[in-house]
Amino acid sequence: MLTIEIPFEMRNKRLDQVLAKLCPEYSRSQLQRWIKSGNVTLNGKPVVARYKTLGAEIFAIEPVDNEPLEDLPEDIPLDIMYEDEHIMVINKTANLVVHPGAGNRTGTIVNGLLHHNAEQKHLPRAGIVHRLDKDTTGLMVIAKSMKAHKSLVDQLQERSVKREYLALAQGNVISGDTIEGNIGRHPVDRKKMAVVDGGKTAITHYRVERRFVGHTLLRVNLETGRTHQIRVHLSWKHYPIVGDTTYQGRPRIPKEVTVEAREAVQQFPRQALHATKLSLVHPDTAELMSWAVDMPADMYALMDTLEEV
Repeated sequence: MLTIEIPFEMRNKRLDQVLAKLCPEYSRSQLQRWIKSGNVTLNGKPVVARYKTLGAEIFAIEPVDNEPLEDLPEDIPLDIMYEDEHIMVINKTANLVVHPGAGNRTGTIVNGLLHHNAEQKHLPRAGIVHRLDKDTTGLMVIAKSMKAHKSLVDQLQERSVKREYLALAQGNVISGDTIEGNIGRHPVDRKKMAVVDGGKTAITHYRVERRFVGHTLLRVNLETGRTHQIRVHLSWKHYPIVGDTTYQGRPRIPKEVTVEAREAVQQFPRQALHATKLSLVHPDTAELMSWAVDMPADMYALMDTLEEV
């Protein structure tokens, strides 16, 4: 059972709209189905989707499988780092979409999960509780039971899941820092995110891992998990991630960079971002568990061309 308190600033809005914003791990259609089936209650009583919020109410949500997934299982290799009856941790490769959407109905992690374990179809989004962008590599946790799904969603909402990334950024970063900037849809390009007034709270911590001529390898910790958060925040601070064609703008490569390195940076086919560490409390045993995975070969090859300072 999830409990959601309605912020006062979201008063006088339809309940389904508010819950869709407060529970991004569920689709609005899924939330509407739960409302319609009586799985969303206020003071123990079912409510309707058009209920106008007052602010400060506390709703209870019981996530259930109202509508099994229609996505098809596919034999997609998954690099499984850990698996038991409740959770699975995978090392995601580049060029792999997490779940089906417009233009990506097949060939996704969800399709691979359904092939690996048919029971995933009974969980919301086949057990996906967080995501990595298509070209970001590294660790993801996936729920295999409704108990695990609820626990992981709660931990993510409470910001107790620890996620650490390695990002190769353009520019000479002097020292670590914390970035706080609310993130929402870009006011002009709706396919992008941006730091905007009225966006969702977003906090990113980073420190310098290695320094190169014109570039810096950063170790980044997420306190929140907004869409494209690291990419948006680093670009906002003028340290865009190498290869990020969406947020880097025109690459700024110093004259001191060698011809080999310049070509490697310009030709790198994706954002140089890797989810390297993951820590969480196991949903069943309450044990604190952690995983770590090294950067993929393409990021090491890229850094080998850069001159360390």
